[in-house]
Formats: sequence, structure tokens, C-alpha cells
Amino acid sequence: MTTVAPDTGVGPLLRGWRERRRLSQLELALRAGSSARHISFVETGRSRPSEEMVLRLAEQLDVPVRDRNALLLAAGYAPRFARTPLDDPAMDSLRAGVEQLLRGYEPYPALVVDGTYTVVAANRGIAMLMEGLPEHLLTPPLNAMRITLHPEGLAPRIRNLREWRGHLLAQMERQIALARSKELRELYDEVAAYPLAGTSGAGVAAEESGDCEDGAAGGDDAPHAYFALPLRIEHDGRVLSFVSSISTFNTPMDVTVAELAIETLLPADPATVKYLRSLTP
Repeated sequence: MTTVAPDTGVGPLLRGWRERRRLSQLELALRAGSSARHISFVETGRSRPSEEMVLRLAEQLDVPVRDRNALLLAAGYAPRFARTPLDDPAMDSLRAGVEQLLRGYEPYPALVVDGTYTVVAANRGIAMLMEGLPEHLLTPPLNAMRITLHPEGLAPRIRNLREWRGHLLAQMERQIALARSKELRELYDEVAAYPLAGTSGAGVAAEESGDCEDGAAGGDDAPHAYFALPLRIEHDGRVLSFVSSISTFNTPMDVTVAELAIETLLPADPATVKYLRSLTP
């Protein structure tokens, strides 16, 4: 009979996720259609949960798909979710659909990243924003956070860098809290340490002086009321404004698919729309 170390069994793992989600045993039991007594027995190792119960608890605890496999293994069951490489033939229809979506969004920027912000696909709108970046940032694998916040990346071009940087770091913190990822934590530590002093270009200078509403895109000098925090970025002597929307796949059954995110940059003002459309042949 195989034994599982007390600190790595399914009970302690489930307790860790429950505490991370700030739920009591009773709250979790009510959500999962169980009892607080049974949850307690599972967490202390006095009761072995069924495969169905492990998955039900994982669902209620919003455990990432990758970690649901770990819970199943710890409980003595086979992993339920595959991790299929994106270049596998089984992913042909997914890749084709994503590529069609990205092309259809042009001339507006859009990209697809994995769980550590590695860029797996991008359209020509993203390529436009990255024009002129140094080769060492554009050597695969590209990382969206590194490209955006690196002092030699897009950071000097972002007119509201402090706000946008704070938004991105907070986004990463939420993901780290949700998924215990060593790689994501290392990336966060790296990009959070990038010095703002290294981004001393016109973008930061304008931000510090308060000159963030010059309406350079299309020459419209009137201030614009944004409905969400915009990314205000310089391109070819203009300031373009975007708001970000992130989409994920509903009820994924594969680890790779579960960790993909599609980010689209929606033009946030008429001047940006006009300029981007002018680039379309």
C-alpha cells in the first residue's frame, strides 16, 4: 500500500487552498454539498475523498487546472487534465481560431500569452507598437511584461507609466495569489525591480509635468473622458490611447488552454481609432 507524506497528501493541500481563499470548513462544505465534518476528516487525513469530491472541492476553491492534477495525484487518482503543447496537431483548430481572431482585430493590437506572459501569438497591431525595440527584448521567447516594463522596452514611450506599471504589477500579484507559480513570482520580482529612473524619455517627463492630455493622436487637443484606465503610448510622434480587455477559455479541459489569455487593446478615443484606421491599406 502506497503512503503519502502528511504534508503532501491531498488533505493538507486542500486545507492550504481553502485558507488561501479565506473560507471556513463550513463555507466550503455548503458550496460543495458536503458537511464541515467530512471536510475536516479529509483535511486531517481521516477520510480519503472520492475523485469526484476532489474535483468538486477544487472547483469551489477555484484551483487552477494544473494544480487540480496535483490534488488528484495526492489523493491517489490519475491526472484528469492533459497538457498538450500548442504545436501539437490536436491544437490545430485552436491555433487557427486564435490566429483568425487576432487577424480580424487588426489594425487594433491583440496578443495571446501563457501563464507566465510568454507571447504565443500576436497581430500586426502589436508589432507596430514594438517597432524600434532592441533585439534582446525581441528574441524569442518574448515576454509581454518584460517588453512593456523594461527600461529599454515600451516603458519610455508610456505616458502614464506609473499608473500602468501599478496596474500590471497588481494584476500579477492577483495571479500569484491564485496560482502558486515559481516562474511567475520570479518574473514579478524581475519587472518590479526595473528602475523608473531608467525610463527618462519624453513619456515619463510628460507624465511628471502633468502634460498627459496633449491629444497627439490625430491632433485633437481636447481632453477625453476615459471609461477605464488607459494605456497612453507614443508611436511615431503621436500618443495613442487604449484600454485592455483580457479573455480566457470557458471551462478548459487542458492545462495549456487553461493558462492562455487573449488580450485586446481597444482604442480609447476617436483620435486613436482614426490614426489606426489610416494605417490600414
